Amino acid sequence: MKKFTDEFTNQFENRELQRDEYLNESDHLIYCTKCHTPRQGRYTLQGRVFMPPIRCKCQQEIYDQEEAKRKLSEKQAEIERMKASGLQDKSLYDYTFEKDTGINPEMHLAHKYLENWDDMKARSSGLLLWGDVGTGKSFFAGCIANALLEKGVPVLMTNFPRILNTLSGMHFEDRNQFIDSLNRYSLLIIDDLGIERNSEFALEQVFNVIDSRYRSKKPLIVTTNLTLEELNNPADMAHSRIYDRILERCAPIRINNRNIRKDNASANLQEAKKILLQ
Repeated sequence: MKKFTDEFTNQFENRELQRDEYLNESDHLIYCTKCHTPRQGRYTLQGRVFMPPIRCKCQQEIYDQEEAKRKLSEKQAEIERMKASGLQDKSLYDYTFEKDTGINPEMHLAHKYLENWDDMKARSSGLLLWGDVGTGKSFFAGCIANALLEKGVPVLMTNFPRILNTLSGMHFEDRNQFIDSLNRYSLLIIDDLGIERNSEFALEQVFNVIDSRYRSKKPLIVTTNLTLEELNNPADMAHSRIYDRILERCAPIRINNRNIRKDNASANLQEAKKILLQ
């Protein structure tokens, strides 16, 4: 141990001064000529004094800045990884509050849900977004998804046709593991409930996913073209047990009847005409 201490001491105690350093005669430590704070410490180990290098104030500031940049870069990389996992349709990347045109009057409720996310999560409170085709239900849900992902919250936005395609090629045990894996996400968003097949297999798997989420006590957001009347009065028991669990945990919000998709299509056509006629 003594040999190590001697070598450690000699290595740093007798080093040459750099151009931006000077030896402070009051404590015999090396100082920085810029910030006039020490670049050398003095410590005692087993009766021997050694003076290892330390960061002066300006070196520490540079280190802190570089460390902050590194952490920010790592955070952004993690967010991108989470988006790649959670937003399986690349078009969902554009569903953000920044791109909200203000057409949909219900969008303020998306902001409220996000602002109260911690409480919503603790209460297992989700949303049921219902209304006609093209009224902005997916955009509403996507804005919440992207905002939470930017905060580092794991979110999966998917649909049942995609889930059913995955499950159809699996064995029973693998299906259970896959369904359980959906609960790793703090928020699960099921887009377009009701467009999936009504086969016995499909309805059973839809129930398994919804029931698993229900039992996990984690929030669920569902969008659907079905009316609230249809959801409250299902045609059979298979649909009833699915809808009952959704309605118990998801507050229903009707998205206005204006067809935003048609508005966008009309605007695009008008722009195309302008370009062609110029």
